Amino acid sequence: MLISVLKSKIYRAILTDASIDYPGSFGIDQKIMEETGILPYEKLLIINVNTGSRLETYCITEDYGSGKFSLYGGAARLGAKGDPVIVLSFAQMTIEEAKNFKPQVLNLN
Repeated sequence: MLISVLKSKIYRAILTDASIDYPGSFGIDQKIMEETGILPYEKLLIINVNTGSRLETYCITEDYGSGKFSLYGGAARLGAKGDPVIVLSFAQMTIEEAKNFKPQVLNLN
């Protein structure tokens, strides 16, 4: 049996952009992606701390060291520049694997 386990977490990232003119996704600074083990096109759960909204989308790469966290497409309606968000990704693993697994967590608070 496989279970979903938290793989990566970015706590209290600040949205730097929200642009409706894009097919959709969530952009993250490549440096931060590497630090947290998030891959391009990986499924993400984004939680807007201000509104409580939750959104499932996928990750795209922003320029290395840019500090960007960007909502694109229709998702841009769920946040505004300056909103704090929590970014989560999950992995499927066996219960035995999960017992010893530690997620990569980055606290930007």
